[in-house]
Amino acid sequence: MGKAIDFKQIQLLIMDVDGVLTDGGIIVHSDGSESKRFCVYDGHRIRMWHRSGRLSAIISGRDSRPTTLRAEQLEIKYVHQGCTQKLPAFESLMGELDMRPEQVAYVGDDLMDIPIVRRVGFGVAVANAAEDLKQVADWATCRLGGSGAVGETIEYILKQAGVWEPLMQRYRI
Repeated sequence: MGKAIDFKQIQLLIMDVDGVLTDGGIIVHSDGSESKRFCVYDGHRIRMWHRSGRLSAIISGRDSRPTTLRAEQLEIKYVHQGCTQKLPAFESLMGELDMRPEQVAYVGDDLMDIPIVRRVGFGVAVANAAEDLKQVADWATCRLGGSGAVGETIEYILKQAGVWEPLMQRYRI
């Protein structure tokens, strides 16, 4: 990490989907519907993120019913799909939430994510991300996309912000 990051001010986590919340694989069924595999570890950490009082969002290049359903399950309120250019969706979200880029963490895996990773307070590349994205990211996960990279990011941010331990109290009874 080259720049100084104030993790306490990170209030919004934006995630890509394919290759970040999933392993990037898509199963296309004979009826044209599709399936994706999401990591439960990530889902639990997203719930912990919400319990800490923070917001989450999705900006995805693809439009997908499984993404919509997973976002509903995890109570991710801000979902932008079919974004061939992600930066306009990001800027729209900043205006809607009245936030500054430095209040945002973004997790991506591919070239389309570079413009947002360069703008946010904490830009993250998953372990198996495109090398060009890793070069501009503030941090890279050890876990692969779809295998806990988002959960790892959430734990890292919340620990750096000093709010992980209070969240853990419910598990230490």
